[in-house]
Amino acid sequence: MTAELMLDSTPKRAPEPEVDPHGRGKAERATVFFFVLVPLLALFAAVPFAWGWGLTWTDIAIGAVFYVIGGLGITVGFHRHFTHGSFKANRPLRIALALAGSLAIEGGVVKWVADHRRHHKYSDHEGDPHSPWRFGDDWRSVAKGLFYAHMAWMFLSEEKTSPKRFAPDLLKDRDIVRIDRWFGALVAFSLLAPAVIGGLVTMSWWGAFTAFFWGGLVRVALLHHVTWSVNSICHTIGEENFEVRDRSRNVWWLAIPSFGESWHNLHHADPTCARHGVLKGQIDISARVIWIFEKLGWASKVRWPNAERLAAKRVSG
Repeated sequence: MTAELMLDSTPKRAPEPEVDPHGRGKAERATVFFFVLVPLLALFAAVPFAWGWGLTWTDIAIGAVFYVIGGLGITVGFHRHFTHGSFKANRPLRIALALAGSLAIEGGVVKWVADHRRHHKYSDHEGDPHSPWRFGDDWRSVAKGLFYAHMAWMFLSEEKTSPKRFAPDLLKDRDIVRIDRWFGALVAFSLLAPAVIGGLVTMSWWGAFTAFFWGGLVRVALLHHVTWSVNSICHTIGEENFEVRDRSRNVWWLAIPSFGESWHNLHHADPTCARHGVLKGQIDISARVIWIFEKLGWASKVRWPNAERLAAKRVSG
């Protein structure tokens, strides 16, 4: 069974009725913002206190570079290329994307892809590994569901997605399997490389430590929460511009840090599309990167948006 067939398969249970996100109470929306934004605001509030002695421009530059590499490795590589086949990559680019995505420390490429394909097959229904609606629709259930979808599913769920069923194509690729087995070493590199670079730039152990903290730990934590927010926030609040059988929505304020992944409603309406932000003003950095790869001849058979298909799925009003 091909990846496309698996993604387009009909869920075993009939879809539940859609719930209008604009009709939810303020308590539910407040729960969403409190759950995600307060910890991040606390982190940013610590920046001025650390500036000059525990945080420097060197740390920020190192963290930013590794954030972009890991983030695009997830969005362009793990997600749009490996999971959905939005474009074909030549062998060097395919390997580079697998390595870059691994630096985000969100799991090996095979497991990541298998989990995400399973998510699409059962999105917001029984079988979805991380739906925020699994406990109910009242605000307490939504709060519990948000935590579960955001991160708890990774260590509380007893279910393990089968790579043989959901990622057989990757298991046949020796290079990808090899990179997947190297995940532990890539994790160590992702955390320690910033420290080495920081130490060499500043020629001090303190510079190595601050680079490790900000460019390693904080960078990974920030990228994790942004990625996880697509699983939780983007299935809870936001706008529905296209008809879908689940509760995926667009969340504009996550578009830049997620490299365009938070235009999640279109993605679930047309999973193999290489561009998620298709409407006016919807910035999609990942799509632009794919466009560059195509112009360089590294990517081919890119599945760009089809106007007629989008029009057929457009929500009126």
